Amino acid sequence: MAARLIARRNRKKIQIKGQDRVEEGLEKKKMEAALEAILFAMGNAVEVEKLAAAIGQETETTRNILYKMMEKYQEEDRGICLTELDGAFQLCTKSEMYSYLVKAVRQPRKVVLTEAALEALSIIAYKQPVTKIEIEKIRGVKSDHAVNRLVEYDLVRELGRLDAPGKPILFGTTEEFLRHFGMKSLGDLPSPGAIQVENFKAEAEKEVEMQMNV
Repeated sequence: MAARLIARRNRKKIQIKGQDRVEEGLEKKKMEAALEAILFAMGNAVEVEKLAAAIGQETETTRNILYKMMEKYQEEDRGICLTELDGAFQLCTKSEMYSYLVKAVRQPRKVVLTEAALEALSIIAYKQPVTKIEIEKIRGVKSDHAVNRLVEYDLVRELGRLDAPGKPILFGTTEEFLRHFGMKSLGDLPSPGAIQVENFKAEAEKEVEMQMNV
């Protein structure tokens, strides 16, 4: 009799544990679905802290869920992927799907960067926030067209204005810049060469000297 009772209790414990696992699995799927819905609706990258608050989870727990989702999206039969951009996440179309997009809509605008645009972009990436005047000092030529084209391509944006005479616009890179060059954050930028570092130091010293003379 006692043996039967013990066996019955053990079966109930196993059933309860099994139900808990099922419920836990369903809860994770629900959270994944919620995150997917948010990212799809937002379009742009969303900070992990905002996503965590939306599903009522800790930031680290949410990040781990997102990483597992990223692995699922990497499967060959998926047309989208989940990308991490400087602590934020975004749903994007996989690059290998480009040919199908061209057939569905007219060919998307391709970003074609001239040498002048690349020069201006590299200066902005390493020295941001930076003004157009500073860019032109380093390049030695006018950079209106190059900077305007970078803004048009959404690789560069206005960050504000410098507290100086004329209040020149300060420029910096965008999330699109990170996506375009396959980086998660600006920390992934390659280290500048020795000559470039010396040029930046010289420019910085000039800026400090000019500010002291104002």
